[in-house]
Parts: sequence; C-alpha cells; structure tokens
Amino acid sequence: MSTLRKILVNKDKHCKSVWFMRQAGRYLPEFRKIRSQNPDFIELCLNSELSSEITLQPIKRFNLDSAIIFSDILMTPYALGQEVKFIKDQGPELSDFNTERFLDKKEKEFSHKLNPVYKAIEKTRKNLDKDKSLIAFIGAPWTLLVYMINIKKNKNEINFNKLNQKDININQILDKLIKFLCIHIQNQVNAGADIIQIFDSWAGLLPENIIKDYCFVPNAKIVEFCKKEKIPNICFPKGIKEKYEDFNRIVNPDGINLDYDIDPLWVKNKLKDVVIQGGLDPKILLKSEKEMLEGATKYIQAFKDIPYIFNLGHGLLPETDPDRVKKLIEFYRNN
Repeated sequence: MSTLRKILVNKDKHCKSVWFMRQAGRYLPEFRKIRSQNPDFIELCLNSELSSEITLQPIKRFNLDSAIIFSDILMTPYALGQEVKFIKDQGPELSDFNTERFLDKKEKEFSHKLNPVYKAIEKTRKNLDKDKSLIAFIGAPWTLLVYMINIKKNKNEINFNKLNQKDININQILDKLIKFLCIHIQNQVNAGADIIQIFDSWAGLLPENIIKDYCFVPNAKIVEFCKKEKIPNICFPKGIKEKYEDFNRIVNPDGINLDYDIDPLWVKNKLKDVVIQGGLDPKILLKSEKEMLEGATKYIQAFKDIPYIFNLGHGLLPETDPDRVKKLIEFYRNN
C-alpha cells in the first residue's frame, strides 16, 4: 500500500507523503517541449502515450510519492457533447450549452470518448512503482456547471441572473452530472488509479444561501459513491474560508485540501476526522529560499501530530523554478 493510501485509509499520522497539484505542467522544460509540439490541449489530453509520459515527468525528476494523471476537469463536458477550447491568456471556452443534447447523452458514448484518458492511466500504472499512488480526478458538479453554462463574469463573480433562467433546470443538470462523474471515477479506478481528488475550484463564489445545495450536497453524493466503492478521496472546495468546517461535516471526505487563505491552526482545531492536505501558497516558491522554507515549516509544524499530506493550496505556477520544487521536497522529507 502506498504512503498516500496509508494516510487516507488508515489515518496513519506517521507516514510522510508529498505531491503537488499541477506537478506535471508548464514549469517543467520537458513538458514545455511536448506542449510546443501539441498546440491543441484537448487533443494532448487524449493522446494516451504523451499524457502518460507527462504524468511521469515529475516522478522521474523528483521521485514524488504520487503521480496525478495529466488530464483536465473539462474532459467531462467534452465527453458530454460540448466543444472545449483553451484560448491563450484567457483560459477555457466552451460551446453553447444544449440542455436537450446533454440530458440525452448515453453512458457508453461518454465512456468511449474518454477511453484515451483511461488508456493513459493504464499505461502510467504499468510504468509507476507499486509503492506510489496514481491519482485521478474530476471537477465537482458546481465548478463544471460554471464552465458549461458560461456564468462566470470574472475571477470573483458569477452571473446569477443567467443561472436562474427558466430554461435551465439546475437540479436536473447537477443530478445528471453527478451520475456521469461517478462513471468517470469508476472508469479511472478500473484503469488503475487508486485515489480520486475532487476539485471544486469555484466553490468560493457561492453565496451562503445556496452553497449547501450547489457545493456541499453534490460533493457529498460523489464522496458517498467513492466510499461505497472503497475509493479513497480528497476534496478541494477552494475559497470557502470558514465554511470548510460545514463542508467537512456534511461531505465527510477521506481527505480535504486546504487553500492558502485558511489558517492551519484554525484547521487543526476545527476540522476533525479527516486527513488534511496542502495549504502552502504556490507563490511562496517564487520568493527567497528562506521565505519558502519558513512557509513550509508553518504547515509541517501545525500538522506534525495528525495525518497530513504535504501539498499546496493551489497548483504549481508556470514560472516556478524546478530546482525550488526539488529543495522544497527535500526539506519536507528531512523534517
């Protein structure tokens, strides 16, 4: 059993485990070389050989404890019939949402479109040491919904008027999304993944009166499925601040990833019966080595006597120096 699974399944506080969100990405020159030759991001995610190679790049370079499959949360809406493009310096752009086409999507067709992702997981598992976990992931229903019906005005604001249009039955869409996300989880596990992380990147944009219905309850249904199938899971409801406590109580995940806006000492006092992961601000890797190591020490010390997975409060930034990542890993393992 990998150290990551020992922590999540057995709540083993003596195990050390480190991996980073976006560890397979733009800060690595070996990734940039592949990316420069493959401009279509969705096609790159569907290239099983290259996806597996990219997944293993940070493992080869840093000997991290876990690999996370190179893919994207928007592969789900892609498989459900929407065109997905990544516009340079702007981010993802999805074709108009068609409710009828979405609700008519069949399970077999959905799985077939994502088969290259599952093949990449199979290839990666064969080339990954048995003592290392292979993490797969999904976007949480709310976060996917934000992209699918294009309701984000900017990084900090949702167009709730569009969300409340009469021709959009949010509960019906969320239920269908949950169904297909659980299929995607099971397919990834069947292919060789042994941990699932659930990214709710836009949870922090939900107001108090609907966060339970759009964030807590959908995440809880997916975690319930994972627990029924004995799949270790980690939730990342980014930006919800003190609502992490309600999230943990209602959703009851195996692990919960912190963002960098939460005080780790508050977390230690408030979040019970859950494995803590992450928290360190990825921007600190751009500062001096002294500041980086002081920041890491804050989290290491805060969680030294409870089950903890060392990670970040968001993904590694493209401008990060790989040598800094190496020093951070070595520092954690020596402390």
